[in-house]
Amino acid sequence: MFMKKAVVLLSGGIDSSTSLAMAQSEGFEIYALSFDYSQRHKRELESARLVAESLRVRKHLIIKADLSEIGGSALTSDIAVPKKVGASPTMPIPDNVGHGGSDDQASIPVTYVPARNTIFLSFSLGWAEVLNADSIFIGANAIDYSGYPDCRPEFLRAFQDMANLATKASVEGGRKIIIQAPLLFMRKSEIIMKGVELGLDYALTWSCYDPQKKHETGDLVPCGLCDSCIMRARGFKEAGIADPLII
Repeated sequence: MFMKKAVVLLSGGIDSSTSLAMAQSEGFEIYALSFDYSQRHKRELESARLVAESLRVRKHLIIKADLSEIGGSALTSDIAVPKKVGASPTMPIPDNVGHGGSDDQASIPVTYVPARNTIFLSFSLGWAEVLNADSIFIGANAIDYSGYPDCRPEFLRAFQDMANLATKASVEGGRKIIIQAPLLFMRKSEIIMKGVELGLDYALTWSCYDPQKKHETGDLVPCGLCDSCIMRARGFKEAGIADPLII
């Protein structure tokens, strides 16, 4: 039986994992793609592997692309990850956390990795062409996010236009690549509820930008104070669901 194929960008976080589950629910054969880019939160790759195994994807690739050589981000260099001291899920999210974006470049936090989604989507485009896959799924979100410019719908539309000018499959074969971002206009709580509906185990996922080691065991645990931790906590609270990663 023929199955349509999709390349899914999988970081191991809530959004990318839910995007994968949604693609699978739509009948796609899943080829998951993750990146070891020397990120501070490399712990997310363990979650990506666990999610890919749990959802039984057709193939999962982890590509090494050392973005620390470029730097320019708190996630790939020695720049400190901003923390919200005293933050908790019951507090309002600060103005620069999950604000839905801004044209003011100064508002883009230092956790932004220069051109990351452009780089990752380019790799996924190459694999999609080889696989004869028509769709690339990305867990981009323009509502509850940190204001990264490469999560905006304008960027995704522009990349899709470029993709269909840049590949042999499109130019000679007439096959169109579709960049699918099913979570783009969903609140984090809505994303979580959708994942639960699809049977996704969020205990397998990881969100924290700055993992901390437990003194007793050496295990990595979420810091609880970075933008990503705060948005995750708020999402579970608004969804009325306990975060299985921390219970």
